[in-house]
Amino acid sequence: MLDLRPVGYVIGLLVTVVGAAMVLPLLVDIAEARGHWPVFLQSAIVTMLSGGFIALACSNGVREGLSLQETFLLTTAVWLALPIFGAIPFILGETDARPVDAFFEAMSALTTTGSTVFSGLDSLPKGLLLWRGIMQWLGGVGIIVVAMVFLPELRVGGMQIFRSEGFDTMGKILPRATEIASRISVIYVGMTLACAIAYIATGMGTFDATVHAMTTIATGGMANYDSSFGQFSAGTHYVACLFMFLAALPFVRYVQLLTGQVSPLWRDSQIRVFFAILAVIVLALTLTLWRNQIVPGEPGFRQALFNAISITSGTGYANADYMQWGSFAVMVFFFIGLIGGCAGSTACSIKVFRYQILVASIRVQLRKIRSPNGIFVPRFEGRRISEDVLNSVMSFFMFFVVSLGVLAVALGLTGLDFITSLSGAATAIANVGPGLGSEIGPAGNFSGLNDTAKWLLSFGMLFGRLELMVVFAIMTVQFWRA
Repeated sequence: MLDLRPVGYVIGLLVTVVGAAMVLPLLVDIAEARGHWPVFLQSAIVTMLSGGFIALACSNGVREGLSLQETFLLTTAVWLALPIFGAIPFILGETDARPVDAFFEAMSALTTTGSTVFSGLDSLPKGLLLWRGIMQWLGGVGIIVVAMVFLPELRVGGMQIFRSEGFDTMGKILPRATEIASRISVIYVGMTLACAIAYIATGMGTFDATVHAMTTIATGGMANYDSSFGQFSAGTHYVACLFMFLAALPFVRYVQLLTGQVSPLWRDSQIRVFFAILAVIVLALTLTLWRNQIVPGEPGFRQALFNAISITSGTGYANADYMQWGSFAVMVFFFIGLIGGCAGSTACSIKVFRYQILVASIRVQLRKIRSPNGIFVPRFEGRRISEDVLNSVMSFFMFFVVSLGVLAVALGLTGLDFITSLSGAATAIANVGPGLGSEIGPAGNFSGLNDTAKWLLSFGMLFGRLELMVVFAIMTVQFWRA
């Protein structure tokens, strides 16, 4: 029988952690002396008390291990509960946001989507800007790491969480998931610090560097300014390109680097394919900008490089309005948002390895057509791809396309135009950030959408962050009967 108490216990602990994290923007607001700090004091008290009461009420249900049902339910419930409490500062704060807008912003932050309903970011209190960055940072791999710290208390097999989050542990390079989580947390913090220092070195202020380092390493893309990265220098753009690329690579490869294993990083076919895709995209966009005299010279290359890496990795920063680059560029940006980074990174969307498996399967089918009596086996990195993996990947593609279509149609029924509906659905499910068009494109935001569309997009972000299958599984009758 499904027991919700262990699920509620872990959720209560994580909500308490979120409440404790609100102390940081509270301190920043005190230092800024704009009188905004009571907002985070009230939000922290409400969140920590709520989380504490939930954990206390469910503590009598703590037992050895969670069932697979309970683990899947926990994974989904966490991403529903945390945005609710993360939205409180937006409702109480200077944004004075309505619940739908506050929930949209918090869901976008925690799922590292990066879409926003707020304008006038330049004048918001620093505490609110930091809170957006913290939520994105936690949403990258921070929430997973925190969960892995608490789950041993329940004696849960941690690998379940990594699988349900779409994490690939590359053959369990460490004996326990908690050890992987601890190594990843060190790397995650280290990369964030390195990114912040590099931003400062290129002229970015300390506060901006801190927030943007969080949202860069999380491949989240929430910026402190309405103009996103158009606010900063060329050197800062190149730093962002480097760290967005690094954040889109498998973190377990960095774990192996810490243990002295260098070769797996270079041999990883995901990384090689990801790099090759980016190289082709950047070349095509650069030539388009140069040939059409849209942005000539080095600025053209820099803008092509920055926006290509940002959208492909799912970060969603922008340093130019690429809607003005012509129809070819707009088409490219729509499709590269559906690529994503590598498995086991902070990037979202479909991810490179699934395309590799899809291509391997297609090649085998073509060879079978040419040689019906031959025996051909699809392989990935030299290893045979099992039938279960093939079925899983094909099912994911089917669910992704169907979900994209259903969400786009639903958005269209709310009154949105075709481009806004389609690109909005794509950017939500792929957790990219900006859509296409004048309203939700890189020069706009999502504030002008109707409330129904915002709710639909919020849940689209949730589906995309959990890679669809987990959410669809708990929506079936068989899941609750098992």
